[in-house]
Amino acid sequence: MVKIGEVEVGEFPLLLAPMEDVSDPPFRALCKENGADLMFTEFISSEGLIRDAAKSVQKLDFFEYERPLGIQIFGNEIESMRQAAAITEEANPDIIDINYGCPVKKVACKGAGAGILQNIPKMVAMTREIVQRVDKPVTVKTRLGWDESTMYIVEVAERLQDVGIKAISIHGRTRKQMYKGEADWSLIEAVKNNPRMHIPVFGNGDVDSPQKALAMKNRYGVDGIMIGRASIGYPWIFKEIKHFMATGEILASPSLLERVNACRRHFEMAVEWKGERLGINETRRHYTNYFKGITNFKEYRTQLVTADYAVDVYRILAEIEKEFADIEMVHPY
Repeated sequence: MVKIGEVEVGEFPLLLAPMEDVSDPPFRALCKENGADLMFTEFISSEGLIRDAAKSVQKLDFFEYERPLGIQIFGNEIESMRQAAAITEEANPDIIDINYGCPVKKVACKGAGAGILQNIPKMVAMTREIVQRVDKPVTVKTRLGWDESTMYIVEVAERLQDVGIKAISIHGRTRKQMYKGEADWSLIEAVKNNPRMHIPVFGNGDVDSPQKALAMKNRYGVDGIMIGRASIGYPWIFKEIKHFMATGEILASPSLLERVNACRRHFEMAVEWKGERLGINETRRHYTNYFKGITNFKEYRTQLVTADYAVDVYRILAEIEKEFADIEMVHPY
């Protein structure tokens, strides 16, 4: 049993990555139903939390059925991060996660997210302060380094463990790579094989099929796998990986009806959670994957991503269900 502090997360946990405008309660609900063992919120700005900004505070909300759940925070000021961690703890998550991995320019170039990989002493100091400020287990998500010349993750992981983190998730790319090229898990393996490491080490990057998940588990010996982009519009990925690891069999692809129903529920929850306008806008990124592989679907996809009212989205989904009822769906991988 893998444990983060005293939090049990399964024998070989599959983690839902924190993704901005994706990992919200409606999406997390679908991933949980399909077997995600540990989920993280969208990252939350420390400055937003300490200033009580409505958008940041709303991201603290979660449902009891989502447990175990981690709330992720980011920022570039140590004191702001200390205060944000204390505010986050009041929301009573199981875990507080620090984002040291976001490569997006508006975050990283201000010294937050992956930007802190250019200042390892500050990264360690910030982590120490957060660990000392809260009682909840603190975890970190990060990358191999800022660029190919600064891939110090083996040393960094050890130093973060020494100041008290209880688990680390590592994306197998540098900040400079963003999401280009292939993820390199060899340094993640090196972290796991470091004889001084005793906390769980989770691998992240390019796991988009059950076969690849099992291969990464067997080859690199990680304690679990974090899945991000492969779950967007395809929450079944968690269930399919677990089934394949247990039986060696690939589950049948979700039927057209299953996909429409999941998409409809996702949209319904998003509108209920965020209101019609925001719910419509933020569900659009999922449609392509929900219906990936359907020929002659372009017209319907265009309608879905341009619909301005909930009633129109429901109507289009009903038309899709009727028009493609007999189609045989295939996996996206």
